[in-house]
Amino acid sequence: MTTNKIEIFDTTLRDGEQVPGCKLDTQQKLVIAERLDFLGVDVIEAGFPVSSPGDFNSVSEIAKLVKNASVCALTRAVEKDIEIAAAALKFAKNPRIHTGIGTSDSHIKFKFNSTRDQVIHRAVLAVRYAKTFVHDVEFYAEDAGRTENAFLAEICEAVIKAGATVLNIPDTTGYCLPEEYGAKIKYLKQHVKGIEKVVISCHCHNDLGLATANSIAGVVNGARQIECTVNGIGERAGNTALEEVVMILKQHPYLNLETNINTHLLYDTSMMVREKMGMPVQPNKAIVGANAFAHSSGIHQDGVIKNRETYEIINPEDVGVTESAIVLTARSGRAALAYRAKKIGYELTKIQLDKAYNYFLQLADSKKEIKDNDLHTIMKNVDKFSKIAVA
Repeated sequence: MTTNKIEIFDTTLRDGEQVPGCKLDTQQKLVIAERLDFLGVDVIEAGFPVSSPGDFNSVSEIAKLVKNASVCALTRAVEKDIEIAAAALKFAKNPRIHTGIGTSDSHIKFKFNSTRDQVIHRAVLAVRYAKTFVHDVEFYAEDAGRTENAFLAEICEAVIKAGATVLNIPDTTGYCLPEEYGAKIKYLKQHVKGIEKVVISCHCHNDLGLATANSIAGVVNGARQIECTVNGIGERAGNTALEEVVMILKQHPYLNLETNINTHLLYDTSMMVREKMGMPVQPNKAIVGANAFAHSSGIHQDGVIKNRETYEIINPEDVGVTESAIVLTARSGRAALAYRAKKIGYELTKIQLDKAYNYFLQLADSKKEIKDNDLHTIMKNVDKFSKIAVA
């Protein structure tokens, strides 16, 4: 399917919720689902309805609530799973059933004690059955990252004939290198009959820290959907981070790929998910981490004060952050001290700044960070020698 639009498939409420300790109740899921719909995601994977009555209820309520995005429910290649998913999606404006099976030799041998032919047969039956309930059927080839390309192409072609509208090519264990994963998508584009009729989807895990890179490699090579979660939350080391892939595509316009995401809501959405799931985000997390737009090195601070773009490739306002942060530490220079002092009302002359800086360094060597109240103390000391203008 040829288009420059990349569909964003959010699985925060399904794959993201599988993190130990991140269980959400239905009301919490509804709040997040409503925000995801407002954010502009194309598909919300609301849950795995057969797994529990609570999950069934959550998917059903989300299906009633969501106005714009497709609402998706996960199943195994099992008739009962598919029937229950269809029932949960009864009220969805745009329902999607997401069904599939493991395709790697490891899964076929150890998980199913089966054969390749039997797995293809099960996959086709599942897609056909799901198709009797909804038009939009996504097929996942679990552990596609470690599946031989020729066999992966064979099963993909079979499920397309059975009626699949989306092909999910998961790097379930986060094993692939970007070149490898991109080549896999390219291979499918070149060797699967009917591939132009469907959307190829990337679902990458972060076990080796490559989920975002692999997803981008996938869309560069022809995939047109990325499956991701807010803050990259997910099992083990997590999933592809929604905010990362969206901003990569936005900041690299030469890729000629775009999403429907309102990026100004990214930070606020990240904070919402942190709060509801009780899952902190590391400070150095790309895009939404506390330090993503913070500068403490004097050289960096001087550059950013003169022109933000010297050390920032993203305008913080584009993701919903008010402004860059100039953090005062022992590594900070005079420019940063003057900048922060001015922010709290002190316009310093060069002589005043030199005196203040000496006091600043003494204090900064004993503290990790100099806060505004510390600055007021420094200015009082300087005031003994020279009058300081206070706004």
